[in-house]
Amino acid sequence: MKIAVCIKQVPASNEVKMDPQKGILLRDGIVVKINPHDLVAIEAALQIKEQFQEAQIIAITMGPHSAREALITSYAMGVDQGILLSDPQFAGADVFATSYTLAQAIIALGQFDLVICGKKTTDGDTGQVGPSLAEHLKIPHIYGILSIEQISEQEIVVTKSIEHRKLTAKISLPCVLVVSKEAFQPRLPSLKLKLAAKKKQIKTLTLADLNDQDLKHFGLEGSPTQVEQIFLPEKTKKQPIISGDAEYLSDCIIKKLVTDKFISLKNNNHKE
Repeated sequence: MKIAVCIKQVPASNEVKMDPQKGILLRDGIVVKINPHDLVAIEAALQIKEQFQEAQIIAITMGPHSAREALITSYAMGVDQGILLSDPQFAGADVFATSYTLAQAIIALGQFDLVICGKKTTDGDTGQVGPSLAEHLKIPHIYGILSIEQISEQEIVVTKSIEHRKLTAKISLPCVLVVSKEAFQPRLPSLKLKLAAKKKQIKTLTLADLNDQDLKHFGLEGSPTQVEQIFLPEKTKKQPIISGDAEYLSDCIIKKLVTDKFISLKNNNHKE
């Protein structure tokens, strides 16, 4: 069984810089870490490998040279191979272009039985890469997985969340699994594994290694969504203080929400 785990390196703090002209995050030179949701995806793959001893896990990430650190972390956890997608043409990609680039890498690496993703990233927070990846690969997917119940070489049975309920679903392989953060507890690698991971090779793929090399499908040019304007919110500690009984305070809150257009009271009996 061949398993691909798509991971991403994200900023380790809120202190980030943006390119106001291109409307993209400047990732070079910032303190980064592996996306917490992707650690859960790696753990899911490792637990599947415990059932299929011959399984191979390949971690794939897209980003600058510094993204290698995320792959080193995945090596320390137990993945078998790390792939870095890195090319200036990939920069500035939105969800659509990112998932398309990852799909092209998976196709270039050969047939996979499973592709596993974290539910979302802490920097983008869209939760759309996994489903979009499945569409590009033309295979089915299940979103919001809480546990893996059964797995064979032909199909997998999982429990997933849907609104406030749980649902058991069966899906044929190959497929994409999008794992919820609460599904698994990522294992902590030992110091020995961390040191060994730093010595492992990481294969780099560029645009030249992909089947599709049309620049219109990658990076900013291949992104249907474009940021028109980007700015930092003003920081202020000045806040109005309101005192009074519960009825008066609730009345003030409602007025403020209406004034700032967070809510609309069309047929309201609210006292002015």
